[in-house]
Amino acid sequence: MVSDTTKHYPVLLSELISIITPQHGGTFIDCTFGQGGYTKKILSYKNTQVIALDRDIESKKKADIISREFEDRFIFKNKRFSQLGNLKLKNEKIKSIIFDLGYSYTQIKDFKKGLSFNSTGDLNMQMGLNDFSAKDVINKLDENELERIFKFFGEEKESKKIAINIVKERKTKKIDTQNLVKLIEKIKRKKNFKTHSATKVFQALRIFVNKEISELINGLISASKILKKDGILAVVTFHSLEDKIVKYFFKSLSENKSVSRYVPKLDQPETLFKMIEKKPIIPSSKELLENLPSRSAKLRYVVKKHDFYNFETDVFNKFKYLLEIENYGNKL
Repeated sequence: MVSDTTKHYPVLLSELISIITPQHGGTFIDCTFGQGGYTKKILSYKNTQVIALDRDIESKKKADIISREFEDRFIFKNKRFSQLGNLKLKNEKIKSIIFDLGYSYTQIKDFKKGLSFNSTGDLNMQMGLNDFSAKDVINKLDENELERIFKFFGEEKESKKIAINIVKERKTKKIDTQNLVKLIEKIKRKKNFKTHSATKVFQALRIFVNKEISELINGLISASKILKKDGILAVVTFHSLEDKIVKYFFKSLSENKSVSRYVPKLDQPETLFKMIEKKPIIPSSKELLENLPSRSAKLRYVVKKHDFYNFETDVFNKFKYLLEIENYGNKL
């Protein structure tokens, strides 16, 4: 079957549902509502309630439709998922908190957002509730800062050459989307790429503009505090950087790294999470046939072992170098 690229497919939906079991009811938080794929599936089961978040105000149109259908079982908030801790929960026992870190077809094809290198006009990439745009980044940050953004957020091997040429070209004109694409293609024209030559730079800009590193880390910490015992934290990632963060966060709070394997289990300090599966869940061959963009998706989840949260995590220190790069945005 050929993928219908005009339709939004909630990735790894059946696998997620089998983990969070809405069949038995409960309250769920969907931190990345998007087109409402996960939310609508959860609400199709009786005795369920969903609190949905999305920073993209365009998502409210879809949320309004679902709200009319499910009325008092659905609440939508236009918030970033780092603001999860600001929700005023009325003693609900949250059964699961879900993050889907991908972008929908609708968002990618919205030229006003400028997420795609096929867009025209000014660089943007703002998903909502932003402080600056990609246009500000490209036209104002210095060569070294641009190089580090492309290198660490996009894993772009030609980051230095691209940064040098951006700074050189912007002396004579403002760089828009198509100017940037042409500049990158000129530098990488002799290379053989399976993906578009501008893909990694555009990924890096999107991550930087939307502060996706600190958003993810703060969102994971807030979710860990909100969940009660036996609550499930599930995250779907789409690129290696965000998966590395999720994997480290889950592992660091599921294992006693400093404890010798010879110490009896009864004498070992307790951990916050129980990790059921160490390896991520990936799309089936059937899903790949129906929805090719799901090929990079990875689903990881953990189960909370306690009602409280008094565990320390060194995740901020572990990814300090990424957060320092993200802070370049403070000057814009």
